[in-house]
Amino acid sequence: MSPVDSLALGLGLAFGLAAGAGLAALYMKARAAAAAERLRGALEQAAILRAELENARDAAAEASDLLRRETARRAGAEEQASRVSALEAELARAGAEASALRVRAGDLAARMEAERKAAQEREALLKDLQTQLQDNFKALSADALASNNQNFLQLASQHLSKVQEAGRGDLELRQKSIEGLVKPIRDTLAQVDGQIRTLEKQRVEAYAGLTEQVRRMTVEQGDLRRETGRLVTALRKPTVRGRWGEIQLKRVVELAGMLNHCDFVEQASVSTEDGRLRPDMVVRLPGGRNVVVDSKAPLEAYLDAQDASDEEVRRQRMNDHAGAIREHMTKLGQKSYWEHLSPTPEFVVMFLPSEIFFSAALEQAPRLIEEGVGKGVIIASPTTLIALLRAVAYGWRQEQTAENAQKIAELGRDLHKRVAILAEHFGKVGKGLGAAVDAYNGAVNSFESRVLVQTRRFKELGAASDKELPALDPVEKSPREAPQGDE
Repeated sequence: MSPVDSLALGLGLAFGLAAGAGLAALYMKARAAAAAERLRGALEQAAILRAELENARDAAAEASDLLRRETARRAGAEEQASRVSALEAELARAGAEASALRVRAGDLAARMEAERKAAQEREALLKDLQTQLQDNFKALSADALASNNQNFLQLASQHLSKVQEAGRGDLELRQKSIEGLVKPIRDTLAQVDGQIRTLEKQRVEAYAGLTEQVRRMTVEQGDLRRETGRLVTALRKPTVRGRWGEIQLKRVVELAGMLNHCDFVEQASVSTEDGRLRPDMVVRLPGGRNVVVDSKAPLEAYLDAQDASDEEVRRQRMNDHAGAIREHMTKLGQKSYWEHLSPTPEFVVMFLPSEIFFSAALEQAPRLIEEGVGKGVIIASPTTLIALLRAVAYGWRQEQTAENAQKIAELGRDLHKRVAILAEHFGKVGKGLGAAVDAYNGAVNSFESRVLVQTRRFKELGAASDKELPALDPVEKSPREAPQGDE
């Protein structure tokens, strides 16, 4: 090989190396630019995701804060607002969804951080390669590089365009992927926000209803307090209290079904040496017995106890109420009902017109019932008196049933006697019919044997009429004999 060929070969090799180095440098610069562009896009997406993550965290914090406020608001009205529990459940579910969204957003942030670190590593690697290529490029001939620079630039430009296009497509795919991950989070947050608004609206409506109910209850309680005050004032008057007891007593009798049967007598009076005794009602018992009912129970101490603001005073007045009931019961046991009422009553019923009067007295004096039974006095509330009167009504029904059975037995005996007499008459009629049949058959036989024989001879002698003599048949049936005794 000649020196000229060697020189040409060296120059060609130098130009080739220079061209390759330039092309590689341009390619690496393009890759570095594309990677930097992708990194910037990824960082922008990461910033967007961080903003959305912050929004999700704010929404979750707002939901949690709303849940706490909702729980605090519901603490005093839990028994009156059944719908608040449903709101709590919805808020708890919204909080759980927000927590899940926070976890998912955290995962996305971790993935973006990993992408950012990988991009930084690739950028550092590209910078190192670029530095090495630049060093190699400087070692080559500047003249050879200058002569072929235009061709290399064209090739590098074409290759760079392809690389940029590929990088742009990859960036779009990554952006779509990130958008696909972020969109469900955005939609879920929108749904959570809508649900929270709905729950807040329902909560406002529920509390508005509760406020109206509380206001109505306050008004009704005030009305009830005023009505109760008027009732207590009226019950302090003996005449009003007595009339109220009589009305309650009559109502109890109506409920027991004794009013229509007229089995009681109101305001019966009995004259004694000590004055006139006025039982409020005398209940008639089957068998001619009776029970006296008195409804004039003392209630002043109980009413004072209800008005008392001090607990000790209230307890003392309740003891006085039990003592007044015991004293009135003792007076009823000492009254001479058994001597002046005929027939003698079985016992006296001390009627208390309300269950609460009875229970309040029993709380202070548990042996009050036993003491009354020992004195012949039964303390009765409306419930127990209804049961007693219904038992009496049942006894009256049994009494009426027994009386009806006695009347039916008497009617049966009379009917049996009449039927027996009628049977005797039928027997006589049967015997008469039998005698008539025997007489008829005897007359037919005599007529056949004595009269018809001679009468038929008129036909033989030509002295008969056109009519034929009919044949008379005897009666073969006999009357049925009437049954005797129990047949």
